[in-house]
Amino acid sequence: MLQKIGLSMVLTASVVSAAEAQTKLVEKVTKKGSELVIPYEKYKLANGLTLIVHEDHSDPVVHVDVTYHVGSAREEVGKSGFAHFFEHMMFQGSDNVADEEHFKIVSESGGTLNGTTNRDRTNYFETVPSNQLETALWLEADRMGFLLDAVTQKKFEVQRETVKNERGQNYDNRPYGLVYEKTSQNLYPYGHPYSWTTIGYLEDLNRVDVNDLKNFFLRWYGPNNATVTVGGDVKPADVIKLVEKYFGSIPAGPAVENMKPVMAKLDKDRYVSYEDNVRFPMLRMTFPTPESGHKDEPALDVLAEVLGQGKNSIFYKNFVKEQKALSASASNSASELAGEFGISVMAYPNTSLAKTEELVRQSIAEFEKRGINDEDLVRFKASAESNLINSLSSVSGKVSQLAYNETFRNNPNYIQDELKRIQSVTKEDVMRVFNQYIKGKNSVILSVVPKGKSDLLAKADNYTIAKDGFKPAADQYSGLKYTKAVDTFNRKNRPGAGKNPVVKVPAYYTSDFKNGLKVIGVKSDEIPTVTVQLTVKGGHRLSAGKAGISSLTAALMNEDTEKYTSEQFSNELDKLGSSVSIFAGTEETTVYVQSLKKNLDKTLALMEERMFRPKFAQDDFDRLKKQQLEGIANQATQPTAIANNVYNKLVYGSNHIMATPTSGTAETVNSITLDDVKQFYKNNFSPSVSSLVIVGDISEKEAIAKLDFLKNWEKKDVKLASDTKAPQIEKTRIYFVDKPDAAQSEIRIGYLGMPYDATGEFYKLGLMNYVLGGAFNSRINLNLREDKGYTYGARSGYAGSRYAGPFTASAGVRADATAESVTEFMKEITDFQKNGITDAEIQFMKSSIGQSDARKYETPGQKAGFLGRIVEFDLNKDFVKKQTDILNNITKKDIDGLAAKHLPVNNMHIVVVGDKKTVLAKLQKLNYDVVELDTNGNAIGSSSVK
Repeated sequence: MLQKIGLSMVLTASVVSAAEAQTKLVEKVTKKGSELVIPYEKYKLANGLTLIVHEDHSDPVVHVDVTYHVGSAREEVGKSGFAHFFEHMMFQGSDNVADEEHFKIVSESGGTLNGTTNRDRTNYFETVPSNQLETALWLEADRMGFLLDAVTQKKFEVQRETVKNERGQNYDNRPYGLVYEKTSQNLYPYGHPYSWTTIGYLEDLNRVDVNDLKNFFLRWYGPNNATVTVGGDVKPADVIKLVEKYFGSIPAGPAVENMKPVMAKLDKDRYVSYEDNVRFPMLRMTFPTPESGHKDEPALDVLAEVLGQGKNSIFYKNFVKEQKALSASASNSASELAGEFGISVMAYPNTSLAKTEELVRQSIAEFEKRGINDEDLVRFKASAESNLINSLSSVSGKVSQLAYNETFRNNPNYIQDELKRIQSVTKEDVMRVFNQYIKGKNSVILSVVPKGKSDLLAKADNYTIAKDGFKPAADQYSGLKYTKAVDTFNRKNRPGAGKNPVVKVPAYYTSDFKNGLKVIGVKSDEIPTVTVQLTVKGGHRLSAGKAGISSLTAALMNEDTEKYTSEQFSNELDKLGSSVSIFAGTEETTVYVQSLKKNLDKTLALMEERMFRPKFAQDDFDRLKKQQLEGIANQATQPTAIANNVYNKLVYGSNHIMATPTSGTAETVNSITLDDVKQFYKNNFSPSVSSLVIVGDISEKEAIAKLDFLKNWEKKDVKLASDTKAPQIEKTRIYFVDKPDAAQSEIRIGYLGMPYDATGEFYKLGLMNYVLGGAFNSRINLNLREDKGYTYGARSGYAGSRYAGPFTASAGVRADATAESVTEFMKEITDFQKNGITDAEIQFMKSSIGQSDARKYETPGQKAGFLGRIVEFDLNKDFVKKQTDILNNITKKDIDGLAAKHLPVNNMHIVVVGDKKTVLAKLQKLNYDVVELDTNGNAIGSSSVK
């Protein structure tokens, strides 16, 4: 229920300053009954800052989000990437927060944090225990009002390199990574705010200087262009007082007006293309559509779903089912100024994209004849409702929704309007938008083909970007001045934390069925949903001789059943807004189910059908086997996949099942028959090696009563794989795999460690590694990312399950810094192994991990993961307390002993995948033997240390 308050005064203390007295309550929204509403209070400060507070005491956590209404759309031609660059700079310290301290302070407080940038906004956010609210607000206010003097040339240069690494990792060095950039360049006129991507161009990043960046901040990052949204275990009066204290005195920036939507216009089909290091030709057609919030947006979303989303779509039927393509999809993506209706088809190797385009156009014509039916609308509306409800499962989800709706709709309560828009879409609306935006309309048609395969293009390029009519934007940056807040308190004093919140481990129930199935569950009624997770032990480790069969079996179980075709099954689920999916991992097969509570009975009936009555049809098998073989072949083009596969082969030994990816090899998958799959399912799918987790708005009695179909599951004698010893590592060597022209190199360093133990040495190793490579501000990441600018991110960690897992340090690094990165990795690991942890680091680790419990059990997914670990490893109810005792009592001597024992720097594998002509010579100068391998991990040459 919305209460419009007008502009009444809010007094938060007996004595208030003039600035505080002008904080005004704009509106208050409360919840009535079961309506889908996020309750909040909205305020306006005198400097223009908008404050939204959502009170929710269900978990002892608070989420703080600061959204600035500035993204890449506010940039200028020749100065792209500024908004994203500033996202990085905002974590580099301010007047009262030292360099690299922001991450450390939040982590030490038991929190997590990040920032994101898109076309239209930049946001920064923290989730922390509720006693750390003041610290989070102090940090955010300091970088809003006291940043620029701390932006040094050195920090600027390091973060410029980090952004370049991010571009290399996510765009230039990633297959199809330039699709969005090429589409944007050719869809919008030159100079349109959406004609470049958020990451920006390298030449612009190279050209920019620190003063350009400072001016960008002064123009757009004032409180009057920001919304602070706080949600969770808080009281609004307390939040108002703190926000007034830390943000109230920050001067407003220049006035900011909303930009006007400008939909792209095309006078013809624009054919463009580029060659990439890929296996599959890709066609991307993009039609201009209106902006987010436009009345036609929901109808375009329905159109995209019917054309190209899910197994009932026309594209799935015509492309995937008929084996004309690996995948085919459609989506409507709407931003603040314009929208894009995109159609993407990933064709099989050597497929002419001209034929692919022809089939796309035939499919669009088929839609026109078919039209929209009632079930299409039922599916869309049920799924949309379910997605909205599930997005509110965490305080961060609620806060994000409020912040987005305030920034772009000037109405935090827009969720109500969104529901109405969704529910009011008609068949006539969908056909109208089809005729208005798609039928017979021009689009940008992008072909991405393997290098040297220009004969596969849909059509020769016919469009060149023209600058005709472009007028540079009026100057908005002259005369900007940096004015700091004047306060009556000392901002250098970091706020103290209140009393640590009491964190309660969920009170769960357990039940053992006679057939061996173990059940564990917990009631959670924050949202009306139920999550079910059934885990069958075995997975890839039972695939010996037929590697890839577990993945193929799970894929087939997602297809036809005895009662439904896969399309009918998908239709039934979508009408409920539910999901039932099966996927295979290295050690298990998982059945994952999500449902609104009101639809749980029908959803569980579909779960039963999918689990126990798969059809295992020959045509489904043939298609999925072909797709799996293509995926295996594609791995040879991916540096990340090559690095992981070669590393696993070295760590486990070439004859170990874990040396082979879960997808298998071409040889093993080619040998698999449909009868093999049926036998694998028959022999290994048993309640005796299974457990079920159920979390949601349902009591124990209610839940157990609905699981009768699982009590009748036939028990089988499944022999799980035993663990085997890893081959000994004689000495540390570099194993190098050539990936010609790779802009980045992939590095993996490690050895095979030990199995998981919740309260033993394995748990202690996690504590030991936290400051080495586990936290953002770990030694490894601060060195390679923050100090050197070699990488977008570097890390290390111990993996373990019922079986021994590896210790791995890893990163994707700049090609020209490959040898230097290996040196720095080994320097940090060696130093930690020899000298151990510092007193300050052990205090940080204890504080950070000790307070993070508040965030562990918030969402249904988190609760399910927690309960799944309990049942998988048969943990006692007091294991969390034991972990806390270990954490509190572990000493520097303990940590140092663990590091000395479990970081064998002279007996590790170092895997490097990169461009031979760029990196090999420098690697050979390091103090290690270098062995050259092919992409399958077979030796092809070596060189010893000189």
